[in-house]
Amino acid sequence: MELILILLAVAGIAALLGFGRVSGIALSAAKILIFLGLLALLLLALGIIALA
Repeated sequence: MELILILLAVAGIAALLGFGRVSGIALSAAKILIFLGLLALLLLALGIIALA
């Protein structure tokens, strides 16, 4: 979660400073991590993965 927020902050600051590529890369990485987090949450909710 912390890494997602850091990447979103980097993307926002880079976009304000005009670094479009850096902003796009950081935003893409944040999207991937959000997707993986939601996927893990779904697998936990369905009981496919159990936390011991």
